[in-house]
Amino acid sequence: MHGLVGLDRELRPVTELLTWADSRAWKQAEVLNEHSTGPRLHHTSGTPTHPMSPLVKLRWIRENQPDLLADTAHWVGLKDWVLAVLTGKVATELSTASGSGMLDMEERAWNPEAIDIAGIRPAQLPHIHDTTDILPLGRDAAATIGLRAGLPVVVGAGDGPLGNLGTGAMEPGKAGLSIGTSGAVRMVVRTPAVVSGLFCYALTRDTWVAGGAVSNGGMVQRWLTETYARGCDDAEACRRAETIPPGSDGLVMIPYLVAERASLWDAEIRGAFLHVRQAHTPEHFLRAGVEGVAFQLWTILRRVRMINRVEEVRATGGVFRSPLWRDVVAGVLNRPLIVTGAAEGSGLGAAILGARALGIVESLKEGYDLLRGEVEETRVPVTEEARLAYETMHYEVPKLLQRYGRLGADIR
Repeated sequence: MHGLVGLDRELRPVTELLTWADSRAWKQAEVLNEHSTGPRLHHTSGTPTHPMSPLVKLRWIRENQPDLLADTAHWVGLKDWVLAVLTGKVATELSTASGSGMLDMEERAWNPEAIDIAGIRPAQLPHIHDTTDILPLGRDAAATIGLRAGLPVVVGAGDGPLGNLGTGAMEPGKAGLSIGTSGAVRMVVRTPAVVSGLFCYALTRDTWVAGGAVSNGGMVQRWLTETYARGCDDAEACRRAETIPPGSDGLVMIPYLVAERASLWDAEIRGAFLHVRQAHTPEHFLRAGVEGVAFQLWTILRRVRMINRVEEVRATGGVFRSPLWRDVVAGVLNRPLIVTGAAEGSGLGAAILGARALGIVESLKEGYDLLRGEVEETRVPVTEEARLAYETMHYEVPKLLQRYGRLGADIR
C-alpha cells in the first residue's frame, strides 16, 4: 500500500516506484497539517496526511516536477501496475484507493478536493473497483506466462487489511498485528471510522480496518544485528538479548531509523537510545530495540482501544519465529498473543478474498474456515515478570517520546 508510480499511455513506468518509506514530501505534509486541510483530508479519506501518502507525494511532484505530473498518463499504485500488466486495463480497487489519501470513504469515490490539491486530472487516476471484482487476463500476459487469455484476475486488496483476514482478526475486540519490514496494529470495523492518529482502510465495501502502521518494524532487528551483533544472524542476536531482563535495565530505544508514521505521524523525528549507562552491554541495546518497536505498537493499541476493547491480539510476521519477539510483544501489549502461521497472514487473506470473489465460498469467514487448514497457532502468555516490568513503562515511554519528539525532529 501507499506506493506511487507513473505510467505512460502504453502502461510502461515512467517514474521510479515511490514507496511508503519515501519521505521527500515531508514539507508538503507539514504545510497541509498546519491548517485544517490536512486533518480534513484525513477525516475524509481515512489516510493521515503524511509523506507516505500518494496524495502528498503527488503534491511534491506538482511543486518540483510539474511537467512530469501533467504529462504522465496514469498515476497508480504498485498493485495497480501489476493489474495493468496482467489485464491491459488501468484499474485500482477500494482497498488500495483507501490508502492513497484521495478517496472519499463515504462516497467510495475519488475526492475532488484531494485531486485539486494533488494537481492532477481525474482522468489520470484509475477506475475504482470493489476488491472482489474480476478482470480478464489479457492476451499479452497470457502468452508470456503460459495461461489461457480471459482467465479471471481478482483485483484483490491491500496487504494490511488482508493481514487481518488471514490471521482471523475479523471481529471487534480482536486486533491483528503484523510485523515485516514495517509493522501495524489493526481492528475490523463495519463502517469507516477515523480516530486521531489512526488510519481507516477498506478490505471490502462493507468491511474496513482501523489502526496504525509503524515504518520501523522488522528492519530495526536487522539494523540491531548488524550494529550490535556483527557476525551473527538475527536469530542468534535475539538469543543473546534473551539474557537481559525485561525493561533492559532502564535502557530505552526510540526506534525511528526511517521516517516514522503512527502514532505521532511526524516524519522528521530521529531515533535515539535514552538513559544509557556504562553498565549497558550490546545485549542491552539488542533487547531495548525490540522493546522499542513493541512500545510503538503499544501506542497504536491505546488508540485502537478508543474504538473497541481489545481482548486478543492475533499476530503474523517472520520476527515471531523468535521467542524474544513473542515474549516482548505479548508483555508490552499486556495481552495474550496468538501467533498465526509465521509470515503467511496477508497471502492467506488474498486467497480467501479470491475464493469469495470466485463464488467458491459465500462469506469471508467461510473462506477462512476452508483455507486456513492446519495453520499453526501458538498462544504466548504474558509472564508475571514482563507484566511488572512493562506496566510502569506503559506510561513512561509515551511521555518520554512526547518530550523527545521536537528535539528529535530538530536534529538534522
